[in-house]
Amino acid sequence: MALLAAVLIWAVVRPKGLPEAVLAVPAAGLAVAVGVISPAHAWEEIQRLGPVVGFLAAVLVLAHFCDVEGLFTACGAWMARWAAGRPGRLLTAVFALASVITAVLSLDATVVLLTPVVLATATRMGVQARPHLYACAHLSNTASLLLPVSNLTNLLAFTASGLSFTRFTALMALPWLVAIGAEYVIFRRFFDRELDAPLPSVDPARPPELPLFALVTVGCTLAGFIVASALGIAPVWAALAGALVLAGRAVLRRRATPLTVVRSAAPAFLAFVLALGVVVRAVVDNGLADALHRVLPDGSGLLALLGVAALAAVLANVINNLPAVLVLLPLTAGAGPGAVLAVLLGVNIGPNLTYAGSLATLLWRRIVQQHGHRVELGEFTRLGLLAVPAALVPAVVALWLSLGVVGV
Repeated sequence: MALLAAVLIWAVVRPKGLPEAVLAVPAAGLAVAVGVISPAHAWEEIQRLGPVVGFLAAVLVLAHFCDVEGLFTACGAWMARWAAGRPGRLLTAVFALASVITAVLSLDATVVLLTPVVLATATRMGVQARPHLYACAHLSNTASLLLPVSNLTNLLAFTASGLSFTRFTALMALPWLVAIGAEYVIFRRFFDRELDAPLPSVDPARPPELPLFALVTVGCTLAGFIVASALGIAPVWAALAGALVLAGRAVLRRRATPLTVVRSAAPAFLAFVLALGVVVRAVVDNGLADALHRVLPDGSGLLALLGVAALAAVLANVINNLPAVLVLLPLTAGAGPGAVLAVLLGVNIGPNLTYAGSLATLLWRRIVQQHGHRVELGEFTRLGLLAVPAALVPAVVALWLSLGVVGV
């Protein structure tokens, strides 16, 4: 537990901007060296996370080169043109784009690539940036519920659930819509003064030129996920194909080098994920699994699903959502896909309560601060206290209804 706490605190603080892996990798090695986890268990955990981490690397490359192709610049121009100087319409545009980008290109694309575009768009329009920046943070978590490929936690849950790509998506579609809708209502009420402020008229932005090559590549990659799932092939291969197409095009056009391709995969962050998995496995092996098993609700009824999701949300805010899902999935896999997906609702929506709730929120805060914008802990927490239960409870109800209609 001390090692896990040290790793998470380092990830939050990141002294001198050092990568998360700087402490996480030695911590994992120390856990093995002192015997709190056997080398066999550590290697087993690395092998289990390997395909997931490989997929994450491919998606990061895919998202980065979508940005190189101009996709996110076009998104910013579209938002400014559609909003026409009205902050409320800009928030609607941010919700729409962030939800789609998070679902299709993963939450990392929303945090790393869309957030700076949203900040620049709000500044250019002369509107308060806070509501729109907070929307990027919340939707990088909440809007990642839809597809197995939208979030690292989704990939883990997808593997544990035994569902196909299409059935997973069908079960999560209604919770995804309900959660995003609830977040939107909360944002409109919480930021009503900023969103209703009158602004001078501004000239609409020029119509954006959509990068068709990037859009077609992303569309083919999504189709590849579905085909791969039907054939029993890991989704990492479809993601890798899409990433190689866009990265190869950029290299051939001399807009990137092999070194920038490797850097876009964030190898230090990938090492952090693997090391964190080993440390979490050590905690699980030394009693945490038994303690959670005693309080984890049984069954697949509505009350049981609500209990599982609430426990997952609390745990995500205590030890971060990635460790939380690594701990809870083995305990709920035997209860069926419903319990696994309830865990996913908890670890994806729950982290909007605190900075440390998810890796995405930590990264979002760092990016916003790098762009000279201050994030207030008190305001972030007050918004989370309203938004998390308002989104989590109806999303669990929607999951329960989907399980009854779609089945497993």
